[in-house]
Amino acid sequence: MRIALSQLTTGPDPRKNLRLIEEWTQRAADAGARVVVFPEASMACFGTPLEPLAEPLHGPWADGVREIARATGTTVVAGMFTPADGGKVTNTLLATGLGVETSYDKIHLYDAFGYRESDTVAAGSRTTVMEVDGVRLGLATCYDIRFPELFRAHADAGAAATLLAASWGAGPGKLDQWELLVRARALDATLWLAAVDQADPGTVPGSAPTGIGHSQIVGPDGTVRHALDAEPGLLVADLDLDEVTAVRKKTSVLANRRPEVWQTEVWQPEVSQ
Repeated sequence: MRIALSQLTTGPDPRKNLRLIEEWTQRAADAGARVVVFPEASMACFGTPLEPLAEPLHGPWADGVREIARATGTTVVAGMFTPADGGKVTNTLLATGLGVETSYDKIHLYDAFGYRESDTVAAGSRTTVMEVDGVRLGLATCYDIRFPELFRAHADAGAAATLLAASWGAGPGKLDQWELLVRARALDATLWLAAVDQADPGTVPGSAPTGIGHSQIVGPDGTVRHALDAEPGLLVADLDLDEVTAVRKKTSVLANRRPEVWQTEVWQPEVSQ
């Protein structure tokens, strides 16, 4: 399967960002990609008031993405914001095109490194695995990368790859963590992991998360096969799906799990009477 990762930088205007998605999807389609993955917050970058611009999955912005997917003959995955209760929004991945019509709401919210996504965003509660050309693909968003259970759930549902959209916050050690975590999650679940981040806009570390670039495609054995630098770029690559079967047969980490027998014994010193 040929996929494309569109490492771009979005701004606060959803209409301008939709034009970027159209441009980059066409470039990916011209290169033969069947699936085109855009970063988290493709609709509007973080640091923008989210509630006023949030739209339902059948609103004009999402319909614009659907038309782009239809016109280019691709499945497009793009991060947007949908309305939620209590004045919040949901951090949503829309996946549409080639008979696909689904979405994923980010489960793990980024309440870390001095930022509180949960102040404005409601958490999702279900995993999503879609099928394109007979291949199952899981969906994940940014901070999800720190939680291996989600990626193993994709593998258990028959996924050969997970598509991860991110807007990874800059800061000391964050690039090292990004690269390590993407590789680890691919190895945990023995699947392809295609992780696309927003390109680095040169923002000051510690501000609202925007992106550091360094999108990468990692094989089911945990090795990096393709990667970008910090600047905007389009990564197009073919995923060898037979390799997933071969790696799972060799390493057997999914088959060898035994959570049903886990018991935790906490040792404590005896207290003298």
